[in-house]
Amino acid sequence: MRIIGKTFNIKMIKVWNITGFGWILLRNILLICGFFLIAAPLYLVLVNSFKSLEEAGRNFFSFPSSLNLDNFKNLFASQNYLGYVKNSTLITVVSVLIEVCLVPSVSYAIARNFRRPYFLFVYFFLLMGLFIPSQVVILPVTKFMTGIKMLNHAGLILLYASFSLTRGVFLFVNYIRTMPYELEEAARVDGCNVFMTYTRIILPLTGPMMATLIIMDALWYWNDFMLPLMILNRSRGFWTLPLFQYNFKTEYSFNYTMSFTAYLVSMLPILIIYIIGQKSIIKGLTAGAVKG
Repeated sequence: MRIIGKTFNIKMIKVWNITGFGWILLRNILLICGFFLIAAPLYLVLVNSFKSLEEAGRNFFSFPSSLNLDNFKNLFASQNYLGYVKNSTLITVVSVLIEVCLVPSVSYAIARNFRRPYFLFVYFFLLMGLFIPSQVVILPVTKFMTGIKMLNHAGLILLYASFSLTRGVFLFVNYIRTMPYELEEAARVDGCNVFMTYTRIILPLTGPMMATLIIMDALWYWNDFMLPLMILNRSRGFWTLPLFQYNFKTEYSFNYTMSFTAYLVSMLPILIIYIIGQKSIIKGLTAGAVKG
């Protein structure tokens, strides 16, 4: 019986090793496929940005024969491109600043009064926004903004600040509730009021979650197409970079190397920010996902 038991255990170990190797192999294959799905479009954008239209027509997938910067020169010299960069930068920066001021303070008030009916109602009311698709509200919101004559940059910033409350409050409330309440009690013993406790104790401790929120929503503000299309498309001077690229592609439908150049230039700033802050995103989401 012992011999049979040992033989069975050896077979089970072999089967487990084969199964484990199979899962590792499958995981690596999926990761490689995912890498090529992401890297291939980036490669095409990069190499064709440095080609002339004739060279790209001859070989779309090859490296450029020389470092041709004519597309970049033409892009910055025409079509008020720097103006669109300024519009996107202004909207992104101001929206992030409003969000940074608004979301943590609202979340702190809810987190420290979570059992009170009023704050609990506000929390779940804001949370309902996570379950409403943006396509459902886009037309009523556009009609409302038209009625109050806010089809401009200020109106778009207000919409971004409003929509960012739902996800931001959800993440911050759970994150702040994991902080020990004894820190605030000690601060009050030392003479801090609620505002001083929030600014000097709580706010510095929310650094990982703050970085997560800033990077995720800055990516959204910079790359968003639907809201600017509905709010800002009435005037060319209001365009952001996604609107410019949309209309640029239509106007230059055959000059796709210029289109690739526009995509590359607009992608680089936010891509650099994401690469720098990706660890903070993972850390913040992990810390705020579970209530301790």
